[in-house]
Amino acid sequence: MDGDVFRDRIQIDGLRIFAHHGVYPEETEKGQHFVIDAVIETCFDRAASTDDLGDTVNYGTAAEFLASFLTEHTYSLLEKAAQEACLELLMRFPAADSCTLRIRKPEAPIRLEFESVSVSVKRSYHRVFLSAGANLGDREGTILKAVEELRADPHDRRTDCSELIETAPYGVTDQPAFLNCAVLLETLYSPAELLAQLHRLENEAGRRRERHWGPRTLDLDIVFYDSEIIGTPELAIPHPDFANREFVLGPVASLNPNFRDPLSGKTVAQLLAALQHRC
Repeated sequence: MDGDVFRDRIQIDGLRIFAHHGVYPEETEKGQHFVIDAVIETCFDRAASTDDLGDTVNYGTAAEFLASFLTEHTYSLLEKAAQEACLELLMRFPAADSCTLRIRKPEAPIRLEFESVSVSVKRSYHRVFLSAGANLGDREGTILKAVEELRADPHDRRTDCSELIETAPYGVTDQPAFLNCAVLLETLYSPAELLAQLHRLENEAGRRRERHWGPRTLDLDIVFYDSEIIGTPELAIPHPDFANREFVLGPVASLNPNFRDPLSGKTVAQLLAALQHRC
């Protein structure tokens, strides 16, 4: 279960439980034994300095949580059980950055001699930069409400917001001025899941997509998602044309000037300086 790059970790091996996961009725009715292996990645720097249990992940409490969660819930598929347990553990233990969970099923209904079958999943927090803008209605109130909803989402953590800046409209100029900011957060959502959450917030704010680059009550875009490069009909990351938009680069640079664009390899600060030089 080791990754390519070693990080501080807490490992729980061979946690035995009796639960009711399975596709067949006899599995969910009678139950069977399962064996859980977990690797929780974190950072020991603070705990190693303070020697305080509150600054790390308590492995005893984590083991009790996994046993309780996987005993109290029933899933047909181990894939679902492992994913839900991973996500719930990450949301309950603030010091945990990722969780790799292996669920072994030594009594699986296989009519052959075997030791066990298992599934393994890994779920992690991802660092994301968002761009937020509005030029209709209560611009500031709408943006700040969206930021607060992101902060309140249990799938997100460490949410930071840049200062709001007023900017001239981009692309289509015959419309009111915008308020813009950047948001830095860590999320458990996949890119597609995060996009769906942003669309929900836009819709709740009354967003209407009637005109490309036209006026809007709220615009939320994913600028960076870790260092991933994604190009699908539904989603492009990094966000297209971000390097030509000072209202995006400026706020992002104020949050993390040294973050590197995975396309060009340049830092956000370098891209901002180059854009300002061209202008």
